[in-house]
Amino acid sequence: MLNSVSLTGRLTRDVDLRYTQSGTAVGSFTLAVDRQFRSSNRERETDFISCVIWRKSAENFANFTKKGSLVGVEGHIQTRTYDNAQGQKVFVTEVIVDNFALLESRQASQNSPKSQQTANTSATETTNASQTTPNTSRANTTDPIANNGKPLDISDDDLPF
Repeated sequence: MLNSVSLTGRLTRDVDLRYTQSGTAVGSFTLAVDRQFRSSNRERETDFISCVIWRKSAENFANFTKKGSLVGVEGHIQTRTYDNAQGQKVFVTEVIVDNFALLESRQASQNSPKSQQTANTSATETTNASQTTPNTSRANTTDPIANNGKPLDISDDDLPF
């Protein structure tokens, strides 16, 4: 028998990171996954898949992703039940994530409106801070390989190939 899931989609919200009583990290999130086909009215439909990730992976996933992040996850499907406040039995089906991959660069994920506002605030704070500190903390922005437009003097013996 095989129980294996691979999904690619975007987070519908930030990861809800919690800790069990024993201190184990557990993160829950929903992944919006587009279907491969279009509906009869030519619109692409989307499935919203509940996912759970555990331990250090949960902490890393929560730290490096946010709402709208494009991610790939691998795992397996698990069904569990519980009794709700009204005494009814509730069935929950979710993907238990074993591995994940961040599928866009940090720069691409920072282009969202929410992170753009945060980036602008950080840039303003950095600019204000740099105006009061000496110039020695700034990194050298010149290219050490450029050699002012002159050819580099490198012998063939210095090249590794």
